[in-house]
Amino acid sequence: MDMKPLGRTGIEVSDLCLGTMTFGTQTSETDGHRQMDIALAAGINFVDTAEMYPVNPISKETVGRAEEILGNWNAANPARRDDYVLATKHSGAGFAHARDGAWITGETIPEAIEGSLRRMQTDYIDLYQFHWPNRGSYMFRQNWNYSPSGHNTNEVLDNMQECLTALQAQVDKGNIRAFGLSNESAWGTAQWLRLSEQMGTPRVASVQNEYSLLCRHFDTDMAELSVHEDVGLMAFSPLGAGFLTGKYQGGAVPKGSRMDLVPTMGGRKYERVFGAVDAYLEVAQRHGLDPVHMALAWCRTRPFMMSAIFGATTVAQLEHILAGKDLRLSDEVLTEIGQAHRAHPMPF
Repeated sequence: MDMKPLGRTGIEVSDLCLGTMTFGTQTSETDGHRQMDIALAAGINFVDTAEMYPVNPISKETVGRAEEILGNWNAANPARRDDYVLATKHSGAGFAHARDGAWITGETIPEAIEGSLRRMQTDYIDLYQFHWPNRGSYMFRQNWNYSPSGHNTNEVLDNMQECLTALQAQVDKGNIRAFGLSNESAWGTAQWLRLSEQMGTPRVASVQNEYSLLCRHFDTDMAELSVHEDVGLMAFSPLGAGFLTGKYQGGAVPKGSRMDLVPTMGGRKYERVFGAVDAYLEVAQRHGLDPVHMALAWCRTRPFMMSAIFGATTVAQLEHILAGKDLRLSDEVLTEIGQAHRAHPMPF
């Protein structure tokens, strides 16, 4: 397992990260705890969650349950809390199940952090992330029609400064160690960096955006910013929400899978996706590679990649993923992946 720097914080994280968005719906507490044990034993020291988790589906009744499951594991294993880096997220504008959809502000940050600390039964959060920008995001297929026209630039920047001041207070209290973004743009990340350096407040250490063979929005402006500013990518959905496993090819919808629960796959289900998946499956087959292992190994070759976050609904899926944790792709495989990308650019 390779270790990567978490920005300029001095913290190091494994380049595979255990995601917990299914903990509490598709994944039981017992299996969630087994996944923690297995992942840490395999050398993974990075775990990501969010106050809004679990998903598939999201409901008022389950919000915060993933953090609670991690909290119960922490309570049962108090000596192991320092063995891993724990990341969670503050939900923002429009999410009705947390603070009635309030924006992320200096007022909501302390409340949200105290709630996460309580649910996770820990004294500190290693990486505290803003789940999405108040001003809106290009992520989750919103790149088709997102417009910044309704936001006043000065108000946006004032809010960022207010939030950074509140984050500094949380660092001073020992509640958080580092600050990260999620579903952010190049402009937004640059402003957070600029303001934090002006103010002497926590510097952005990471950004968690969607990235996979099927979704490569990060490859241009964000990639350049990431490399030059030491803001590593935490890639979510590196298996293309499960498409890259091949399990949805030929019209298949396995019972209990994400597509079974969310038929549109969060707007990812388009006919051209299946042709792109076929192309990557063919590359894997030609070289005798498991497509799951190939997709994750490819993500880990990217120069801006800090850690690829994978979700495993079951312990068997986790063990399958871990079986490929040491895979390194040949130049020939990488060339063929590049050819497949050019033939099937950005299917979602």
